[in-house]
Amino acid sequence: MIEVAGLTKVYGPVRAVDDLSFAVRPGRVTGFLGPNGAGKSTTMRLVLGLDAPTAGAATVGGRRYRELDRPLTRVGALLDAKWVHPNRSARGHLRWLAATNGIPRTRVDECLGLVGLSDVGGKRAGGFSLGMSQRLGLAAALLGDPGVLMFDEPVNGLDPEGIVWVRTFMKSLAAQGRTVFVSSHLLSEMALTADDVVIVGRGRLVWHGAMADFIAQHSDHSVRVRSPRADELGRELARRGIGVAPAGPPGVLTVTGVPTDTVGDVAAELGIPLHELAGATASLEEAFMRLTSGAVEYHGGSVA
Repeated sequence: MIEVAGLTKVYGPVRAVDDLSFAVRPGRVTGFLGPNGAGKSTTMRLVLGLDAPTAGAATVGGRRYRELDRPLTRVGALLDAKWVHPNRSARGHLRWLAATNGIPRTRVDECLGLVGLSDVGGKRAGGFSLGMSQRLGLAAALLGDPGVLMFDEPVNGLDPEGIVWVRTFMKSLAAQGRTVFVSSHLLSEMALTADDVVIVGRGRLVWHGAMADFIAQHSDHSVRVRSPRADELGRELARRGIGVAPAGPPGVLTVTGVPTDTVGDVAAELGIPLHELAGATASLEEAFMRLTSGAVEYHGGSVA
């Protein structure tokens, strides 16, 4: 488990992380989301002991990272896919890491195989594409078979097949009981991957909980109704205080604030036939934009 308590990091006049507290549980994929400049990468660096907090603490399994013995066997991380020395081979890089933590050399080829790099293990990392570098970073994170894994934008540079593979891989790691903490700007991908979500804005916690609960609480819910007696149905719904509006084509309504069951029950009471009754699917993107609109540091302008 990762626990962050009152974590604060100040750089001069900037509070990059501001009194942040949350926990990342084992057996689940937790997405770490926020606008650019929200403090996500800084928070991960603080958890890994790469930066010292101004206040508060971040622990892994109840201990600070610098207190861990053979840390690669406890925590695996991918923060920067291009940090590898360009003249080292992929296999040489992993062997060097393994030696620093007493990890058997046999584990190196196992990890190269896990991420699909067996055939290029002898090639220099400097010649790798961004997608291949991401895979090498994942191999390094897995090297010590740790119980906690942290990934910062792990699908950057991957093709669609690679993105699906990373998604499946992270979910399988969580299913093994590991703690998986991953940041991403691909909201549609996070909606498919994460069980829980931590959202930050301007260094502060904005929301923390189950992904499904977040989407349900911060999205508009609407129902599309098509009926030959749509006007009559609309008047009755409005009389009951339910939001209703024409949806464009004649005979089609958009109903807000109630589930499909409620609309269907009202139509049944009046004996009104329905040709279509469908609830709109709420999206993570919609919920995220709604909640973080006030925490965006930089806004783009419109094109004239």
